[in-house]
Amino acid sequence: MKKQGISEPEKQKVNAGGVLIPDLCQVNSVLFLLILTQLLALVFSLMQRGQEMIDWDYLGLVSMFCHIIVLSCAAIICVSKKAMNTESVGTVVLYFMTIIIGITGAYSWLCSVLLANDIVGDPVQFMVRNILVSSILGGLLLRYFYLQFQWREQKQAELRARLEALQARIRPHFLFNSMNTIASLISVDPHQAEEAVLDLSTLFRATLNNQSMLISLEEEMSLCRRYLNIESLRLGSRLKIEWRLDGYNGNVKIPPLTLQPLVENAIYHGIQPRTGGGTVTIQSYCKNDTAYVLISNPYEVDQQKNHGNQIALDNIRRRLNAIFDHAAVLKTSQLDNIFTVTLRFPMT
Repeated sequence: MKKQGISEPEKQKVNAGGVLIPDLCQVNSVLFLLILTQLLALVFSLMQRGQEMIDWDYLGLVSMFCHIIVLSCAAIICVSKKAMNTESVGTVVLYFMTIIIGITGAYSWLCSVLLANDIVGDPVQFMVRNILVSSILGGLLLRYFYLQFQWREQKQAELRARLEALQARIRPHFLFNSMNTIASLISVDPHQAEEAVLDLSTLFRATLNNQSMLISLEEEMSLCRRYLNIESLRLGSRLKIEWRLDGYNGNVKIPPLTLQPLVENAIYHGIQPRTGGGTVTIQSYCKNDTAYVLISNPYEVDQQKNHGNQIALDNIRRRLNAIFDHAAVLKTSQLDNIFTVTLRFPMT
């Protein structure tokens, strides 16, 4: 029997309504609305005919009236946004316009009751004009929000494509070398060969898994351990691993296959070319709500300027910028013949 549930496209359609309207509980969003409202009030004042270029009394009344409407609408949308997260785009648009029209109509009626007729004019005309203006402006604002929503969706689609491209890429020579290592172990140490096959299958399973945009740091560390187990079989005593994980937070979320390509680069560009091998150091710690991961390896002068190495670094750097928007950083440094890649991730 086919399992009943919501398909992935349906989930995206349902959840789209929740992200269509920005979070109006944030100070920067409210400030943006207030600036637009004040500019609108200024335009209305310039359109008002009078002996002076601007009727300051009229500007004050229009500004107060518009700001009250905008802040009231923002407060209601802020409070009810969580309830809208599971609604469709059409429902959210209808809800948004209903709030704008209802709040505008209510305050227009209240002004027509409290203010003199020489200020408001015909109450019905005053209310209809305000509702019409707020509906048009609300529709334009929704159009802007929708374009922003489409831009975010396109950005996420591009990010998924880059992530899938990285996950689908495993060095062919690594695969061949790993299979040759396993084949040579079958007759000598079948148990170790079996463990190597399991490690290799886990690595390929990770490259084929494109469902998760973020995984825990502990999961990525485990993937690195399995990769290093295979490389240790190939390089033997030439490869030494030093783990410095005191005080690190394994629950920090990072993109999958962020550390493993860096460890792979450290081996192929730092350890393998050296006759005596060397040590790859993997360090992680937390400081001020930020998680740090450092991967170090020995290097020769100009050795790290390898094209493949730069492609991997640039790819990971672009993924971090797309997901965390400059909150995550990848940097490289060279000191005393040691090449170090430093990653910084937010812990929230």
